[in-house]
Amino acid sequence: MADTMKAVIVHGPHDYRLEEVPVPVAGPGEALLKVEAVGICASDLKCYHGAAKFWGDENRPAWAETDTVPGHEFTGRIAAIDDEAAKRWGVQVGDRIVAEQIVPCWNCRYCNRGDYHMCQPHDMFGFKRRTPGAMAEYLVLPKEALVHKAPEDVPPWQVAYAEPLSCALHAVERAGIRFDDTVVVAGCGPIGLGMIAGAAAKFPKRIIALDALPQKLELAKKCGADTVFNITEVDVVEEVKKLTDGYGADVYIEGTGHPSAVAQGLNLLRKLGTFVEYSVFKDPVTVDWSIISDDKELNVLGAHLGQNTWPAALRLIESGRLPLDEICSHQLPLAEFQKGLDLVADSANSVKVSLIP
Repeated sequence: MADTMKAVIVHGPHDYRLEEVPVPVAGPGEALLKVEAVGICASDLKCYHGAAKFWGDENRPAWAETDTVPGHEFTGRIAAIDDEAAKRWGVQVGDRIVAEQIVPCWNCRYCNRGDYHMCQPHDMFGFKRRTPGAMAEYLVLPKEALVHKAPEDVPPWQVAYAEPLSCALHAVERAGIRFDDTVVVAGCGPIGLGMIAGAAAKFPKRIIALDALPQKLELAKKCGADTVFNITEVDVVEEVKKLTDGYGADVYIEGTGHPSAVAQGLNLLRKLGTFVEYSVFKDPVTVDWSIISDDKELNVLGAHLGQNTWPAALRLIESGRLPLDEICSHQLPLAEFQKGLDLVADSANSVKVSLIP
């Protein structure tokens, strides 16, 4: 193994650089991972562009840190591991694994209650110096990491889709979907398509997918949507009400990250409906809260990461039920990370973009 490797280093918004850095060394109870593929998330793009969610504003301090390696959607093979880590995770050298995006502290109030995805320190791969990410040839898996064996007979860039898919499945669980529900999923990007597949597994009465791009709506059908609407061509609130005897949808899951999709969801839900918000927004969103309270008494729920949904995501990937060749649309070498970020921004011509170190 060489002493150095190529890695993308974050120096600040709009300042990511490919550099030669030392190969990290795994300490006691840790493992060294040779990265096979790393997906570029929409949150990576927002961080790159300096969104307040990551770099702070007058209401919150910066959460992202400089001088680290981005990338939290990844898979790879164990290159070095000691007995302690091998026993804890049930893996050995050569095994392909995925690791959950958050590295919990296992000591805070949330971790102690089982809500590890809301860990108070909230160290995540790719955003903190303590947990460098996977836009590199190697990374270290800290002893606190959550590691899962991954399928061997699936291309690595498809295995790395387990991260956004686990997030999508968590949003679906939050929705509490019932068999007689009309479920609307807004946005047919990587997470939205996973939401549709997860909702389909709940077998509701009807799944409606919304997007502005015809090719994404065709993918939505392949993932389990019964009906699709192009938001640029029809009044989706009116169309949903037509399909529900004038009542509106039972469940709305927002996965676009666009402010207009929030008001859209509030308006197309029925009274006592459920709104699940998953997106990371670039800017604050303003809505009429009277719709939530006095008009409809809605259940509004947030969703974050993929608590306990990774095994299901891996099973779904391995099952062959998803059109993964179309969802995982682009694979680029690590040196073309900037092109990868640009492709993620160009959602009309990409779905899931991955880098191959």
